[in-house]
Amino acid sequence: MHTIDPKEMPIPELFGYLTASVGPRPIAFASTIDRDGAINLAPFSFFNVFGANPPILVFSPSRSGRDNSTKNTLDNVLQVPEVSINMVNYAMVQQMSLASTAYPKGVNEFIKSGLEPIPSETIQPPRVASSPVQFECIVTEVKALGDQGGAGNLVICEILRIHIDNSILDDTGHIDPLKIDQVARMGGNWYSRANKGLFEVPKPIMQKGIGVDQIPEHIRQSTILTGNDLGMLGNIERLPTEDEINSFIEKNPDIQLLLSTQNPDKLHQKAQEYLIQKNVDNAWKILLALH
Repeated sequence: MHTIDPKEMPIPELFGYLTASVGPRPIAFASTIDRDGAINLAPFSFFNVFGANPPILVFSPSRSGRDNSTKNTLDNVLQVPEVSINMVNYAMVQQMSLASTAYPKGVNEFIKSGLEPIPSETIQPPRVASSPVQFECIVTEVKALGDQGGAGNLVICEILRIHIDNSILDDTGHIDPLKIDQVARMGGNWYSRANKGLFEVPKPIMQKGIGVDQIPEHIRQSTILTGNDLGMLGNIERLPTEDEINSFIEKNPDIQLLLSTQNPDKLHQKAQEYLIQKNVDNAWKILLALH
């Protein structure tokens, strides 16, 4: 038995053990707003439901273990005590991950992730349109659990409205666990997809992806590429150069043949095959070769 004294272990290492041990954890995709109206969207897996009367959700934006800074979400709810908590399904997991990038304050993660905001009925922060279940909440209390790096902050939320996508309901009007297709966090880069098992999504901790908003419009409007595909494409730090694209094409006669057809759908399908293999760089080279 490996025994750990939390007080004698570096915080990042302790965090790794905790998140690998306690899981799968549901994800609160939290939309907040500051006093100037700037919107922030970020996921948190220190999250759960804690009561039905009143209906309470609690999530915890932790202080940074690297520099002890606080997250924009925490700063926002202290200024405007309202939050939209959106559940995450598999179809949006890559865009959700992209939204977790540490973009500077003032950057709207709805725009960076390519997710559509829709107005809430009772609060100011918008909801995520593609989320299967969306909660409009007021923040009743924020309880700091410490003032050092790694310390949590319990954001206690009372639910005012619940919006449920009709497509995830069964014949009796209840949520079908297969249709909602939820994902949950494990340790490291690992996630769990309900009834499907484990999969990996590299967490953008150090890098800052260009964002879906920087993807050329003809690619964003593809009828082939999914939201997850766009999320993966937006998580790259830089686009391949013209020389890199040309070199790739010269070494791949099958790509040359596809390009000769001038058929965007076929090229997008080939790019999607590379994305399934987690080869984002080659997917970009194909997509950019056509223009």
